[in-house]
Amino acid sequence: MTDGALAGRRCLITGAASGIGAAIAVAYAREGAIVALADRDEAGLARTRAALPGGGGQHTHHVLDLTDPAEVTATVDAVIESHGGVDVLVNCAGILDETPLVEMDLATWQRMIDVDLTSVFLLCRAVVPHMLAAGGGRVVNVASQLAQKGGAGLTHYCAAKAGVIGFTKALAREVSDRGVLVNAIAPGPISTPLIDGLSEQWRRDKEAELPLGRFGLAEEVAPTAVLLASDPGGNLYTGQTLGPNSGDVMA
Repeated sequence: MTDGALAGRRCLITGAASGIGAAIAVAYAREGAIVALADRDEAGLARTRAALPGGGGQHTHHVLDLTDPAEVTATVDAVIESHGGVDVLVNCAGILDETPLVEMDLATWQRMIDVDLTSVFLLCRAVVPHMLAAGGGRVVNVASQLAQKGGAGLTHYCAAKAGVIGFTKALAREVSDRGVLVNAIAPGPISTPLIDGLSEQWRRDKEAELPLGRFGLAEEVAPTAVLLASDPGGNLYTGQTLGPNSGDVMA
């Protein structure tokens, strides 16, 4: 594919084996991007790659433990070797479970912070220097509307995703004047495997709160990621948090 809003853009997408990450990968490829898929789920990566336009021939996938700094560095190096650079980084990998604070052990807290927040730091630390050397790039960090409003039983998740939003704003102030635009997306509840870790009661209660009356779909979030990565559509966004959230947060 040679045309589209992202024609020729080289995009590294984490969490690409399923859910929002997979939907973003498909949307990017449809817009002409060359995508590198990263996730710990090799079978899921293969399914996403097979779903890309053209059968995924020009794209790559990489099995990655996002909490391992050495693996992150090696994967970024492999992507740059395969594709010649990274123009767009999408940090979408994450985990979610429901645990009240009074029942939460340190390992549960730390695992959430490592996967949902520290991985964003590790990927940006590995990729952004290459973007700066190239004179520009785009970073899209997937947070959550719960970072903005909180959620019972989800203190660890809310804290991690609030950290993603704060990190996004700070990094945007560091690098935007050198052509690297950094933004976040804070989706509302989306019908993906991620919410399988939440109770049925939590899901029913949350759906009843939403002004739109329903959870979103991953393919309804992906166009926001296309916008932020595109030229000229995303050119004036930096340090922003966009909210496809069924009206759960109105700002």
